[in-house]
Amino acid sequence: MQTESCDIGLIGLAVMGQNLVLNMNDHGYRVAVFNRTVSKVDDFINNEAKGTKVVGAHSIPELVQALKKPRRVMLMVKAGDTVDQMIDQMVPHLEKGDIIIDGGNSHYPDTNRRTKALEAKGLLFIGTGVSGGEEGARHGPSIMPGGSPAAWPHVKEIFQAIAAKVEDGTPCCDWVGENGAGHYVKMVHNGIEYGDMQLICEAYHLLKEGLGLKADELHEVFAEWNKGELDSYLIDITQQIFTKKDDDGTPLIDMILDTAGQKGTGKWTGISSLELGVPVTLIGEAVYGRCLSAMKDERVAASKILAGPKTPPAQDRKAFIEDVRRALYCSKMISYAQGYMLLREAAKEEKWNLNFGGIALMWRGGCIIRSRFLGKIKEAYDKNPQLTNLLQDDFFSKTLVGYQDSWRRALIHAIQFGVPTPAFSTALSFYDGYRTARLPANLLQAQRDFFGAHTYERVDKARGRFFHTNWTGRGGRVSSGTYNA
Repeated sequence: MQTESCDIGLIGLAVMGQNLVLNMNDHGYRVAVFNRTVSKVDDFINNEAKGTKVVGAHSIPELVQALKKPRRVMLMVKAGDTVDQMIDQMVPHLEKGDIIIDGGNSHYPDTNRRTKALEAKGLLFIGTGVSGGEEGARHGPSIMPGGSPAAWPHVKEIFQAIAAKVEDGTPCCDWVGENGAGHYVKMVHNGIEYGDMQLICEAYHLLKEGLGLKADELHEVFAEWNKGELDSYLIDITQQIFTKKDDDGTPLIDMILDTAGQKGTGKWTGISSLELGVPVTLIGEAVYGRCLSAMKDERVAASKILAGPKTPPAQDRKAFIEDVRRALYCSKMISYAQGYMLLREAAKEEKWNLNFGGIALMWRGGCIIRSRFLGKIKEAYDKNPQLTNLLQDDFFSKTLVGYQDSWRRALIHAIQFGVPTPAFSTALSFYDGYRTARLPANLLQAQRDFFGAHTYERVDKARGRFFHTNWTGRGGRVSSGTYNA
């Protein structure tokens, strides 16, 4: 093997790793590869990478020796301990200024920790989200890098070359921020993806139960939706799914068991939202929706005991479909607004300088949530980089106000048919809560003060002044020493 001839090294030859290597090769970069199961290296070189300039290495020292300086090594291995083990094996063979890149779905606190630990050793670290699945990795993913800012100039050219491009050729890849910012943005992307998928499933369920639509009719509805405001990767693959037939000609969708899996990124998003006190309710419901689906046996037993309403199919098919479409669009807006609320709060907490419009641009192509709609988010932040909340942007506010009657009707339909719509419902509840100047939390604060002397603020006094009432005449004058909103 010719030493110092390769532009980048990649460890981990599962499908995502292989496809990224082939993508880099297509763009003129010479890649050295290694895998813990070493036989996979030769297998890849002799099959998928046959006829390319990809170089196989049979050990980490051999891989490192093949790389130009500063060395760039990308890990595409399972998140968690495996990443730490690979880093520990590499560090003794690297020199000051070399760069380790973690392209897996790592939890952002791990990326914070790894960045600091490696910088202390004189090395640079990038934790990057990579979205788009197998196809994206091969032909252009969305890439969300964060970590050591000094590393970015050394990987920028490669990453932007292999990333998806939007209409004007802009790559769906840019620097996100320090430490775990890249992996945090990828985590929120995945949370929003959970929300989008749950919303589409609720629309499907409502059309199926409310109108009795069969797979071929559902295909037509979703194909039509994909030509308009809802134009997106997920709507597109959904309309395709409805066309697939099983061996006996039955629609395959009707043969698939209704229990959903998950890998944890949606759950992480929900946990982060609770820790930061941001009401990301829709992603939370999407995670719980998957958890409920997993209770299959229990649900089947319950279905024999708990009766729902018996409602005849809706009469006005066209109006019903349009109500569901608008409910889906409005709920999607709420989900993205909540995701951006979380990004904003995390940026404050972690002292990241996130470019919110830039993040929407990174998600415009290559990734699973790519859609026409993301262009509207980019426009909103281009108009006002200091925008507090997407719902206060003209486009979003006017659409929600204009469509809300349909949105509400769709939920009434769901209630009448007994169709569970947790994501649609929580989206509308959030909209109504967010637009309400006075919520009933005044009563909640009175209750807290009554039983725990937790104090309250008054509408006729300056914010920041706290009061306690002796509600029964038997309490004391002493209030609780802490105040939690």
